[in-house]
Amino acid sequence: MTVLCPLLIALTLVPQQPPAQRPPPKTDAVKPDPTPSRYVLGPQDQLRITVFDQPELTNSYRVEADGFVTFPLINRVAASGLTPAELQDRIRTMLASGYLKNPTVRIEIEQYKSQYVIVGGEVRAPGKIPMTGTMTLPEALAAAGSPTAAASTEVIVTHAKKANADAAMPDKDPSSLHVNLKRLQLGIAGQDIVLQDGDTIFVPKAQTFYINGSVRNTGQFIWEPGLTVQQAIALAGGLTERGSDRRIKADRMTADGKIKEVSLELNSLVQANDTIKVAQRIF
Repeated sequence: MTVLCPLLIALTLVPQQPPAQRPPPKTDAVKPDPTPSRYVLGPQDQLRITVFDQPELTNSYRVEADGFVTFPLINRVAASGLTPAELQDRIRTMLASGYLKNPTVRIEIEQYKSQYVIVGGEVRAPGKIPMTGTMTLPEALAAAGSPTAAASTEVIVTHAKKANADAAMPDKDPSSLHVNLKRLQLGIAGQDIVLQDGDTIFVPKAQTFYINGSVRNTGQFIWEPGLTVQQAIALAGGLTERGSDRRIKADRMTADGKIKEVSLELNSLVQANDTIKVAQRIF
């Protein structure tokens, strides 16, 4: 009589587990929906609408002048005023209502046509810039060729008037924001803004000041708010060997349009159009 090892008996009595089910391999045919965009669709926007496993429905579609998209099976779909993600859900729901079982829909914007901002002033290519999704101020300036060398660092953004729900009259007057591009680049809070359809971006010409006397580079320089006399001297290359950081004066225009000479310290603030005069050391 054969005697089985207790361990072998125990292994024999353990119920066999079915092999682990591996998830089906991912294919390129089904991809997750892209990150929802805050861009609001409007007339003339061109969309790429993909219905997976339905090549006859996948195509490019344009939002018509009345804000609708003509789509197979479900005919006309209201698109204007919706984000791509919202239109995506709307088409998916309509296709699932008696046409397709569990359809998967993806919408991408091929051409942005309905929204724009206007960039003017000291930029290399002023004009109307189409909004490409959620556009930032630096992106709009780059699309306009970037500011010129004579541009101010203070940019004015004016939001367009927005109509009420009944479209009878604007809800408020345009509001203007002054944005310092240097502070924006440094990520300082309060400088980042979201551009809106119809915004106007104006880049003014930079204000200047003059400096002469005992500095290494006399002439005209760009003025910025908060500029001190010490910083102005640094912009001019510093003092000469005989230059003095005392008895600094400036010719300054007063409110009534007259020129007045004022005395300055190193920590004094420079005003636009000042002419700073740096004296020589007495000894």
